[in-house]
Amino acid sequence: MKVLTSREFNQDVSQAKRAARLEPVFVTDRGKPTHVLLSIETYRRLTGQTETIVDLLAMPALPALDLPSARASETWER
Repeated sequence: MKVLTSREFNQDVSQAKRAARLEPVFVTDRGKPTHVLLSIETYRRLTGQTETIVDLLAMPALPALDLPSARASETWER
């Protein structure tokens, strides 16, 4: 487990992200843990999430909509 102070985290976010690929990174504020940085894979494993953002955006459960097309002869009121 890696522990960084808020100052260390702010000064080198890239280092924290690299460390989070291997293990959770705890960020402390005045000596007390306030945040945890996890890789997305670890987060998904912990939450049981199996869908990706692409799966969620596809929205396969929505019914197809049948929208009437506008006719060229129709005019819009202004």
